[in-house]
Amino acid sequence: MSQTERANFGSKLGIILATAGSAVGLGNIWRFPYMAGENGGAAFILIYILCVILLGIPCMVSEFIIGRHAATNTARAYRKLSKGTPWMIVGYIGVLTGFLITGYYAVVSGWCLQYIYASAVGELSGSPDYFNAYFKSFETDAIKPIIWAVLIIVATYLIIIRGVRKGIEKASKLMMPLLFVLLLVIVVCSCFLPGADKGLSFLLKPDFGKVDENVFLGALGQSFYSLSIGMGCICTYASYFSRQTDLGKSAVQISLLDTLIAVLAGLMIFPAAFSVGVSPDSGPSLIFITLPNVFQQAFAGAPVIGYVVSLAFYALLSLAALTSLISLHEVSTAFLQEEFCITRKRAAVIVTVLCCLIAAVCSLSLGDWDFMQVFGMPVFDFLDFFTGQIFLPLGGFLTCLFIGWFMPKAIVRDEFTNGGTLNNKFYGAYLFCVRFVCPTCILLIFLHQLGYI
Repeated sequence: MSQTERANFGSKLGIILATAGSAVGLGNIWRFPYMAGENGGAAFILIYILCVILLGIPCMVSEFIIGRHAATNTARAYRKLSKGTPWMIVGYIGVLTGFLITGYYAVVSGWCLQYIYASAVGELSGSPDYFNAYFKSFETDAIKPIIWAVLIIVATYLIIIRGVRKGIEKASKLMMPLLFVLLLVIVVCSCFLPGADKGLSFLLKPDFGKVDENVFLGALGQSFYSLSIGMGCICTYASYFSRQTDLGKSAVQISLLDTLIAVLAGLMIFPAAFSVGVSPDSGPSLIFITLPNVFQQAFAGAPVIGYVVSLAFYALLSLAALTSLISLHEVSTAFLQEEFCITRKRAAVIVTVLCCLIAAVCSLSLGDWDFMQVFGMPVFDFLDFFTGQIFLPLGGFLTCLFIGWFMPKAIVRDEFTNGGTLNNKFYGAYLFCVRFVCPTCILLIFLHQLGYI
């Protein structure tokens, strides 16, 4: 399929919002705040921003170059550019990673839908022990989590089958501004709570006394996770870019938007948490166990506002999850459509059914099917570990080596400068990062996550 025959995004805004939607997800609104809370607040944020500049942007540009030049799905893109060498396996790793993440990510996304419902009907009211018991009961239920996971996968399918411009781009133009507005509303409400200034101070005044090698490696890993590097999404979306798209500028704009939303998530959570005396390092339970209690206490004098904020917050989480699911689903859909020469709708149906099955198994492994374990972990935890701590760093590492040392530099330069029409003064710095800085940093992340350093 030629570049002219292939579907493209219709506008620069569509490119930015769709690709940013792929990057912006639960990693920003759920994972980033608790990572910052556990690692010194502002000090972690500064190191994270440095990691985005040195690691995230060069890696994103690399995937852009591969995707746009090949103008096909991620697996075929690497196969086409590798010319039959073993490098083509990198593309298949990306597709498999995106597919597996879609399955288990849908389970967490379904939890967000449940909490929208729970907020709407007034179930999120009680003691701290109640919120903990509520989440544990729901998480291990044999039916409810699966229903919600299937619903959000089906919603993703309904967007995907409409194609690139009418589906992905149109949905992104609607959902990303809505997500941003909801986030700003909750940030304002949170920052005006009594005692919120302590949360702002924690978030904005760096405490470098807490900085050690673990904080650096944690920030590196978070930047990798947050920008969706190594899971096929960026490469697949880039295959829909036009030749006029400035890849470097787009990567900077997307990274800025992604980082802005992550920081706003911190401004949303920490002032409210400090207002009611909740520890900022509450960890992964912050969203589903700690925050319902925070909302209840923080707005005890204005329960209607508390009701609206809680409902808006979980709607925000669901929107963020959906924008990421769309890009993850598209990786597998494009692969099946082009590799097996079937219609887009049929490919999307196959991906949807398979992801629903994976989501069901993942959810049940946390409850009734807890006997289903891989290497001593429930299937859900294993897929999270396998994709996040092995496949993502491995895919990103190999992509940097592929771009930096294997691909003809004439092609890399041509894509980076749009055929010489753009200023190439940053090309040398980009190539140095991809050849040396990014592989070294990613290798450190990989070894740290596996416990070797």
